[in-house]
Amino acid sequence: MKEKRILVIRLSAIGDVIRTLPAVQALKKQLPSIISWVVEEPSKTFLESQPEIDEVILFPRKRWTEGIRSIRRLKRSILEMVELIFYLRGKNFDIALDFHGILKSGLLSLFSGAFQRVGFARRWSKEGNFLFSNIKVNLPEERISRYQRNFALLKGIGLDATDHSFQLHIPHEDRLYVDSFFSQLPNPLRKPLIAIHPGSSPKTIYKRWMPDRYGMLADQLTREFRATVLFTWGPEELEEVKAIQSKMRELSFLAPRTHSLTQLAEIYRRCNLYIGGDTGPTHIASLVNVPVVVIFGPTDPVENEPLGFHKKVRKEVGCNPCRNRSCKKITCLKAIEVEEVFKAVKDILNPTI
Repeated sequence: MKEKRILVIRLSAIGDVIRTLPAVQALKKQLPSIISWVVEEPSKTFLESQPEIDEVILFPRKRWTEGIRSIRRLKRSILEMVELIFYLRGKNFDIALDFHGILKSGLLSLFSGAFQRVGFARRWSKEGNFLFSNIKVNLPEERISRYQRNFALLKGIGLDATDHSFQLHIPHEDRLYVDSFFSQLPNPLRKPLIAIHPGSSPKTIYKRWMPDRYGMLADQLTREFRATVLFTWGPEELEEVKAIQSKMRELSFLAPRTHSLTQLAEIYRRCNLYIGGDTGPTHIASLVNVPVVVIFGPTDPVENEPLGFHKKVRKEVGCNPCRNRSCKKITCLKAIEVEEVFKAVKDILNPTI
């Protein structure tokens, strides 16, 4: 069978790009293909590390947005946009898969000149995106996860996406980097090794469970399970994690600065359990086959559930799910007690008790 030239469109955000990757891996397994993925800057390096992706095409949204606002750089930005369109046309794509479902992703699908342009039907897309697809995929009436939504798009080209097995590729150099960190820890480490990620992106602070409760939970896990607790962190989260550790009574460890998502994935791969909120690292942990305990506050626990084995901890308080990023009350998170998260951990580590 001749290889198909396929354009994948999922521009942002990093968490959504991560959640699209299993569907693209399923596509590669079932259909001989050369896959190009157009994406914005933050996810470019991550996608380049994954062997299923033959080419990563940069959509420099930030640079172009700044260029359009500047008289001096406007002409150059417009020329770059035209160059991208001609580049996409020159690839002679057979299929364009629009996982994003917004205006700019629809335009990219149209401009690619692909014979089959697959997107979500009107009800499940935004900004008139459905107008640019010639194959429109309907989704089930019931709520489904983002992963299931992405798998469903493959039905538009006749693929059976029931096999959700996935393996995130971690480059050898990232494994060596993490090796060097673990070699500095006490040997042997007490098991289970539990990773806790208390943070979230600066734009989604409203999804963070309270830091003092993470500290109390870590202490309880260390005492009752004789666990080793390892805190991971991202940009602008280090001081908060150090503050959690400073108030703990038990010993815990701080993960090293990671320079890529695959380095973070390698840290989680070596753990027996992961605990965190609805954030990108939670999905990364689930994609390296680590059991996950995810703490849901304002976000939808069905739409945002991890792909792998997991336990959800959530309280229905009447106003959740919501997307109120400015919420100061965070009643939904304050309602979740340490014992409830601890019980979810116990259900995984000691399921017979």
